[in-house]
Amino acid sequence: MAPKHSPGFLRIVEDAKRRVREVTIDDVKKQLDRGDKIILVDVREESEYAADHLPGAIHLGKGVIERDIEDRVPDHNAALVLYCGGGFRSALAADNLQKMGYKNVLSMDGGVRGWREKSYPMTRS
Repeated sequence: MAPKHSPGFLRIVEDAKRRVREVTIDDVKKQLDRGDKIILVDVREESEYAADHLPGAIHLGKGVIERDIEDRVPDHNAALVLYCGGGFRSALAADNLQKMGYKNVLSMDGGVRGWREKSYPMTRS
């Protein structure tokens, strides 16, 4: 079940979503199945990532992604797909990465909860 979010949080998410391109869970799955060159970035907390994550995803939590992204992904043209639990934190992180000059950033709408609902594969660290 999705958590209930505060009105202030929802306002900043909606603001970010006006600038961020979102992608569906099914579109991400198709990209992975085709072998498209995308970098999956899990922006959830470290404990969430350790419990399970999308296969091949790297972890850059929302709290540190702006600080660490250029070391992990120096190419500002790389195809990045960010995801979180439901698509809110990933939209906020994607907005900031775009402000940093990343040009091909997508936020996966529905997040890992939607991925699980479709019974798509997950992995553990």
